[in-house]
Amino acid sequence: MTPSWITYLAVALGGALGSVVRFWVGGWVGGAKLFGTVAQTFPLGTLLVNISGSFLIGLIAAFTNPEGGYPASPTFRTFLMVGICGGYTTFSSFSLQTLNLVQEGQWLYAGANIALSVVLCLVAVWLGHTAGLLLQPR
Repeated sequence: MTPSWITYLAVALGGALGSVVRFWVGGWVGGAKLFGTVAQTFPLGTLLVNISGSFLIGLIAAFTNPEGGYPASPTFRTFLMVGICGGYTTFSSFSLQTLNLVQEGQWLYAGANIALSVVLCLVAVWLGHTAGLLLQPR
């Protein structure tokens, strides 16, 4: 079945919203004194976005499942998961930043970024999915 123009509009609007939030989070982490100089070298903002985005997409997938307690229409699920989460998460940014770290000889930071992103995002998507299932009415 071909998606309707409403579905494409939902993806576009969700993507715009997710991208704005990603930009804000990245700026907040980069400018936060809390993280010190590490935030200028290590891509903490992108890591935080990828972890929280993985949690969020897992939560939404479980929470709005058609067989679950809070079913959502396919268009609304697409708005949330493809639009918002797709615009919010930054795997392409992760890839480019990791490549830049490698090209700058920052092998430790590049390896840490890869390992932390993969492991923590997998844990976050599992936690989000589990939370979505637990929050469903019985």
